[in-house]
Amino acid sequence: MTLLIVLLVSGLYRQLVMEQESQVEQHLATEMQRYKQLALTVDRRSFAAQIRAADPKTALIAWRNNVDMVGALSFVPDNMPLLPETRDFPILTGGPDKLHILTGGLVLTNYGPVLIATRTDNLAALIDKFVNAAFWMVALTLAMTLAVGFIFSKAILRRLVQYNLLSQKIEQGQYDTRFPVSHNQDEFDMLAGQFNRVLDTLEHNLMSVRGVTDNIAHDLRTPLSHLRIGIEQLPQKPAEQVPELTAMLLEELDHCLATFDAMLSLTRIEEGQQTLDMQPVSLQQLCQDLYEMAEVVAESKQQTLNLVIEKDVTISGDKYLLFQALFNLVDNAIKYAPEDAEISIVQQGRRIQIIDNGPGISAEDKERVFERLVRLDPSRHHQGTGLGLSMVKAILSRHRASIELLDNDPGLIVDIHF
Repeated sequence: MTLLIVLLVSGLYRQLVMEQESQVEQHLATEMQRYKQLALTVDRRSFAAQIRAADPKTALIAWRNNVDMVGALSFVPDNMPLLPETRDFPILTGGPDKLHILTGGLVLTNYGPVLIATRTDNLAALIDKFVNAAFWMVALTLAMTLAVGFIFSKAILRRLVQYNLLSQKIEQGQYDTRFPVSHNQDEFDMLAGQFNRVLDTLEHNLMSVRGVTDNIAHDLRTPLSHLRIGIEQLPQKPAEQVPELTAMLLEELDHCLATFDAMLSLTRIEEGQQTLDMQPVSLQQLCQDLYEMAEVVAESKQQTLNLVIEKDVTISGDKYLLFQALFNLVDNAIKYAPEDAEISIVQQGRRIQIIDNGPGISAEDKERVFERLVRLDPSRHHQGTGLGLSMVKAILSRHRASIELLDNDPGLIVDIHF
């Protein structure tokens, strides 16, 4: 800011000096033409009279007559140039300002050389005042800039110190801490809002981890307890009951291992660590294979499974994983729908719907069922890992497909769009 002001003042100073020089040169050129013309039109006596009558405020004239000097000046300095060239020279007066600075030059006329000069010390004094005022203006601007900058930097540092203290709280584990956001909507507010969203996500993920831990403890406690009791009872059982008990224990153990295997597979799919076997997949053919596989399972529960296909679409995807995801959805519909229920697989272009008239899912649980190890209370009497729908969503996300749970009144509509 100071540099810009100095450059501006320097430019104004240069313009002022140039304007002064231009005015002096123009004024002297006018007077030069006047006296040249006057010498051509009047005699010597009239020429001298005109010089005596010249207004000193307009121009100071000196002309040497045959006898003495005529004009406002009483002498002609040595080495004065011919106009339009000029030279500054001082004169002494009897007034309060004894020393005056004049700028002038000689003009050759029919009656000899004439000195034409004009005062320039007033303009020099004006320039000095301008320089003095500009100096104080720059100094005042610099002082104000430093003061405002100091206040502004203190305000910024105050907010940074506040953010630093809040960051220390977050580092200590207080994840419910949030950065304050004012109504100014400045850059700090934008940064605070972004950090708050990151903290919301972090807190949500931590709550999810805690929920997963609780669900693991809840779902695996029972089979692990059965394993412990069964192992303790093995030595006390008759020999003919040992194979049956061993098979039951192995089944419980397989369920535990299946849970952990499903969690590892889900992580690999979500993180993109599992390579997809991408190939052209016909959605119509996929639904037909799904229908053929699930029809037997539905008949075993006296349920009706329908297939509606329209306008085939071919996508690029992993056929095995897509079939696994869709079969999981159909299997859930068969598992939780009552006997004599009707289940439909509908394919329309890039949309696949699995529709049932079973108990459905409440609105508050429709997003929660996609979280890991979340099992709604009515489904806990069915054996499972609680990872099926999480796996479905992860597979569909890798294939850039969306999934939405809608009400069928009664029942549920699983809407998938590729």
